[in-house]
Amino acid sequence: MQSQIKNNIEFRNIIPDNPVFKMISKKAIDNDVELYAIGGCVRDRILGRPTKDIDIVVIGSGIDFAKKLAKDLPGKPRVSLFRRFGTAMIRIDDLEIEFVGARKESYRKDSRKPVVENGTLEDDQKRRDFTINALAIGLGVKNYGRLLDPFNGIEDLEKRIIRTPLDPLATFSDDPLRMMRAVRFAAQLGFSVAQPTQKAIRENRDRMEIVSQERITEELNKIIRSDKPSAGFTILDRTTLLEKVLPEIHALKGVDVVEGKMHKDNFSHTIRVLDNVCRKSDNIWLRWAALLHDIGKPKTKRYSQEAGWTFHGHDHVGANMIPSVFRRLKLPLDGKMKYVQKIVRLHLRPISLSGEEITDSAVRRLLFDAGDQIDDLMMLCEADITSKNKETVRRHMKNFEKVRKKLQEIEEKDAIRNFQPPVSGDEIMKAFGLPPGREVGVIKNAIKEAILDGEIRNNREEAMAYMQKKAVEMGIKPK
Repeated sequence: MQSQIKNNIEFRNIIPDNPVFKMISKKAIDNDVELYAIGGCVRDRILGRPTKDIDIVVIGSGIDFAKKLAKDLPGKPRVSLFRRFGTAMIRIDDLEIEFVGARKESYRKDSRKPVVENGTLEDDQKRRDFTINALAIGLGVKNYGRLLDPFNGIEDLEKRIIRTPLDPLATFSDDPLRMMRAVRFAAQLGFSVAQPTQKAIRENRDRMEIVSQERITEELNKIIRSDKPSAGFTILDRTTLLEKVLPEIHALKGVDVVEGKMHKDNFSHTIRVLDNVCRKSDNIWLRWAALLHDIGKPKTKRYSQEAGWTFHGHDHVGANMIPSVFRRLKLPLDGKMKYVQKIVRLHLRPISLSGEEITDSAVRRLLFDAGDQIDDLMMLCEADITSKNKETVRRHMKNFEKVRKKLQEIEEKDAIRNFQPPVSGDEIMKAFGLPPGREVGVIKNAIKEAILDGEIRNNREEAMAYMQKKAVEMGIKPK
C-alpha cells in the first residue's frame, strides 16, 4: 500500500526551519561532504513532535566537519568533542546538533559496547535500534530533502509499530538495552511493539544481566514520565521484562480465589493509579510513589471467612521496602526516597478519614505527619480510587472533598503543617534545671500531643502553661 505520509509530506519541509541547516548544507557542498539528518529528529519532525536534539551522520569525519562548520557560524560556537565515540556537538540557541561519522558495529557476547568501524550510510542505518529511528534525510546539494527509508520506517510510523530493522533476536542479543528502549518508545509515542519483536524480547530477557542498572532505570524513568505509563508497564509484563526489572511490581499480578471470593488484580490497579496521577502531576517522585504504593500487599495478603481478603499493614510494609528498591535501582537515596517512603506509608490515612466522622485531632495528626506532602498525598489517594462503578467513585470523591475542606480549616486555624512545638528542649532544661534526657523528651512530646489533640492551641503562651502543668504531674519543680 502506498504510504500516505510519503504522499502527503514534502520531506525537505521536515528539515528544521533554521538558517543553521542552510549553512550546514552549504558547508557540505563547499567541502564535497555527504551528510544526513537521521534518527529521532527525523521521526519526531514527521510526527509533529518537538525536537531539540539533531543527529547528523557524516560520510567521513563528523568531528572534522563540525570544526569547519563552527568557524562559519555566527558567534563561532564551541565544539564539544567526544573522541571516544567519534562525535562532536554544537549548541545553537535551543538546538543541540551532534555530528558523527557513518559507522558499522559488531558486538561481543559479554558486552553491549560495540566494536566500531567506519562505514556507509547503509551500515549506519542497519545499526539503528528501530525502523522508525533509521529514517534519514539528505542535507547535501544532490539529496537535500530526500528521504532514505530502507526498512519501511515510514510505514511503521503510520501503523504505529515498534520494529527492528534487522533480525530482532540478533538486535536485542547485541544490545539488550534496546529491549527497554522498545517499551519506552511504545509508551512515549503510543505505539505497539510488533509481535515478532515482543517474542524476541521474551527470548532475550536474560541478556539484561549485562546492562548496567543505571541505564535500565533511566529507561524506567522515561516510561514513568510518559503520558500513559500503563501502556509501557503492560508491555513490560507481556514481554516478561517486568519480572526482571521490577519484581516487586510483578509480584502484584494475579487473583486468588478462596470459597468463591477473590481480590482485585493489584498490578492492573496499580498501573491505573499511576495513570490517574500522571493526569494531574508531572512530579516523577509522586509517580514513583503511585507505582510502589501497594508493593506491601503480596507480603500481607491474608484470607479469613469473616473478613475475606485483607492486606493489613501493607502501607507500612511497603514503606519499609522502599529503601531496598531504591538501592537496587540506583535511585537517589536522599530526600527523594524519603518523600516516596512517606507517601507510601501514609497513603491509607486520608482514606480511613474519609469513611468516618472526621475529628479535628485526626486531621491535625495527618497534617503534622504529612507536612508539605499533604497535597501530593491527597492527589495519590484520589487517584487510588479505580472502581469501574461510577457511583462508588462519586461517593469516595465526595468524601475526599470533606477531608480536603477539613484539612484547610484546621491548617488555617492551627497552623499545624510542619509545626515545631513552641517550647524547645533547651527551654525545658533551663526552666527546670534538667540535663538532657528522658524527662525533657516526655515534656516536649506531651506539649506536641496536647496541641495535636486540641487540648491547647499552637502558641507559646499555652504551651508554656502546659509545660508547667506537665512538670508538676511528673514531680519536677521549677529551677
